[in-house]
Amino acid sequence: MDVRPVRDEDVSPLADVLARAFHDDPVTCWVYGSERTRPKWTGRFFAWQLERLHPQDACWTTARREGAALWALPGRWREDGRETLRLLRQTLPGVLPRLPRVLRGLGQVEARHPSGRHLYLAVLGVDPAAQGTGVGSRLIRPGLELCDREGLPAYLETGRERNLAFYGRHGFRVLDELQLPAGPPVWFLWREPTGGPTS
Repeated sequence: MDVRPVRDEDVSPLADVLARAFHDDPVTCWVYGSERTRPKWTGRFFAWQLERLHPQDACWTTARREGAALWALPGRWREDGRETLRLLRQTLPGVLPRLPRVLRGLGQVEARHPSGRHLYLAVLGVDPAAQGTGVGSRLIRPGLELCDREGLPAYLETGRERNLAFYGRHGFRVLDELQLPAGPPVWFLWREPTGGPTS
C-alpha cells in the first residue's frame, strides 16, 4: 500500500473520506448533532483542515485515498484569525444550535494543548470500508518517523476509548482525560521520540 503526501487535488475527495470516517465519532456527534446534515458540515470542516495543514508537508494519504493523517508542525497547530473566520463561514450554521457549549468545550481542549515543541496529529481517519486493514498504522507511520528523526514528541486528542489501544501500540500514552460539557470524554495522548535526531 503506497502512502504519499497529500496534494491539492486530494482535498475534496479526502474531506469526504474523513467525513465518513468521523460520522459516528462521539466528539463529531457532539459538535454536529443532526445526523442528516452532519456529512455536509464535517466535510466542510475537514476540507478546511486539509487546506490549512497540507501546505506544511506533514500530511499523508494512500494511493487510493483510503484515509489521511494530518499533522501540524511544531508551533503551527493553532489556526490564525483568518483561518478561524474561514472555518466559521463554512461551518457555523451546523454548530449554531450548540454553539456556547461547543465553544466552551473546545476551549477546554485547546487549553490543555502542550506548549513545548512537538508534532500534533490533528486528524487520523480511515474510510469505514477500509478500517481494520492496517491503513491507519500505515498512515501514522511517516509522521512518527519524522518525530523520531527530529527527536520530537507527538501529541493528539481522541474522543474514542477504543482508539487508546491503537495509539498505545504506536508508543502513545494517556496524559489526561476531560469530560466535555454535556458530551463525551476526550483523551489527551503523548509519545516520546524513539532514538534521537539524525544529522
